[in-house]
Amino acid sequence: MSLFKLFYPIAVIATTPQAIKTLHPLCQQIGATLHIPSHQTSLDNAQVYQGSLKDYLASIWSQNKVFIFGLATGAVVRLISHLLQDKSSDPAVLVIDSTGNFVISLCGGHQGRADHLTQLIAHQLDITPVITGATNNLDLPGIDILGLPFGWRKGEGNWTAVSSIISRGETIQVIQEVGSTLWQKYLPSNHPFSFEFSKFNGDVKCQGLILISATKTQFYSDLHFPKVQWHPRILWVGIGCVKGTSESLIEKAIFEVFQQNNLAIEAIAGIATIDIKSNEIGLVEYCKKRQLPLKIFSANFLKKIKVPNPSIIVQQEVDTPSVAEASAISAADSYPNSLLVSKKIIKSKDEGAVTIAVAQSSLEYTGRIGKLYLIGTGPGSLAQITPAAKTAITQADVIIGYSLYLDLIKPLRRPGQVVEASPITREKQRAIRAIELAKWGLTVAVVSSGDSGIYGMAGLVLEELQKKDWDGKIPQVEVFPGITAVQASASRVGAPLMHDFCAISLSDLLTPWEVIEKRLVAAAKEDFVTAIYNPQSRTRTQQIIYTQEVFLKYRNPKTPVALVRAAYRPDEKIILTSLKEMLNFTIDMLTTVIIGNSSTHSHGGWMITPRGYD
Repeated sequence: MSLFKLFYPIAVIATTPQAIKTLHPLCQQIGATLHIPSHQTSLDNAQVYQGSLKDYLASIWSQNKVFIFGLATGAVVRLISHLLQDKSSDPAVLVIDSTGNFVISLCGGHQGRADHLTQLIAHQLDITPVITGATNNLDLPGIDILGLPFGWRKGEGNWTAVSSIISRGETIQVIQEVGSTLWQKYLPSNHPFSFEFSKFNGDVKCQGLILISATKTQFYSDLHFPKVQWHPRILWVGIGCVKGTSESLIEKAIFEVFQQNNLAIEAIAGIATIDIKSNEIGLVEYCKKRQLPLKIFSANFLKKIKVPNPSIIVQQEVDTPSVAEASAISAADSYPNSLLVSKKIIKSKDEGAVTIAVAQSSLEYTGRIGKLYLIGTGPGSLAQITPAAKTAITQADVIIGYSLYLDLIKPLRRPGQVVEASPITREKQRAIRAIELAKWGLTVAVVSSGDSGIYGMAGLVLEELQKKDWDGKIPQVEVFPGITAVQASASRVGAPLMHDFCAISLSDLLTPWEVIEKRLVAAAKEDFVTAIYNPQSRTRTQQIIYTQEVFLKYRNPKTPVALVRAAYRPDEKIILTSLKEMLNFTIDMLTTVIIGNSSTHSHGGWMITPRGYD
């Protein structure tokens, strides 16, 4: 259910027995509330309503972010038409047919995130998503939700007109002065955005403009086409104030300073001050009202920061020559020359006095708690990935993994996702990168084949987090299990793992060969069914020969052996052979070798290890 918290609260409407049967399990899976009419059978955790559905919807419309209907699409349109106001504030509306074959994104596709949720529910129920939005079909992020993963805030502009231009494939000029450019790097090759100039000069034939900045630009008044503006939150406001300064004076002072310097209030990342002001009522109220973080620093810390305008009076009062400028610089983690606005003092006879300074950070504040999804995608076939893992992949802001594995899950990706692929030997770099992005506030899916916790990325990511003094909570971590290679391979040849078994990798890149030798001897001697991972590469050929020799010392040469290459993938190859004959066949890094124990036998082309019931 944690995958759906972004969309809470969710109301699910079902009026017929068939729709209730289809949607009740979904509500339990995603944490939604099922609403049913009073004449239907009562269910646990269901909300029963009286009277007409039309009147009932009006009463709960403003209380939910999402509505999922188990009704005919036409009926839903008639029910909600009078409730729809504006796509920037309307809830997401989805329709699922009563038999559960299709899920339709009806309203609020972008800003309500109905398109996004439609894909997630399709994975959860294994049904077909129906998304008709133009940008989705063009594999483009919606321009009105482009900056949400990075914590950007929307400014002025004609969002509907610019979205229409993009959907028609016409050229849009993008001027990005600040903020992450990750979104630019993973656009499809035929995208309509032009990044050719840092400043618009009229040389590019375009139909609209997207400006990404921290300033309150007047939108190039001589350009007569639609424009929109995003504001990355990169500005930290340092504040010093006398005791009892009112929230209204702080608001007025910030507004005045930003207006004078042509800065956007929407670009504020947070407020910073000295620790003795951490409980100043006006300051706390200002932050609470606008949902801004308040960073505090000690006098000993602030006095070490070089500022352009130190004050002897401030030094005498609070034991540091600067509060506003030093706090802004410290919060932005920037050098003094990154101070955008030097301190300005604003006084009021009745409301106190406040000092304002503004510094610019190189990295925007997302305002989000980062998450790491450690995902096992199974043997490679989409049909073998769990619904929860599919949902997590689609939900993530960023997907990181080995390029081959990312190609296999390409159908699960959605427009706007950042996808970072790297070679097979870059596991540690992938873990470090994933942690970096999650600490910033993004939701990152780290993809492994098989199970992430079995020879996968889960352990490495957790080890790297431990090195960074992770508290176990932030960033949040969730592990999604997958069908590992030994399970997938075993399923293709029968039931070879019905008794005690073990898995051993022959790769000595991370484990000394001497240790692997001991484990092979122990497994062979103690009669474990044994799965061999990474059996042979182009340069490592002797280990599999040694493995056969060891097992021949303790097992009958006729012991069944399965060689399963690329299980469940298009190039799958399966060979059932014996311990004596196993090396007569091609074995490579994509092959899993399963060596039976003393009771394992073959029958009708299947490999069976008795459990002992007889």
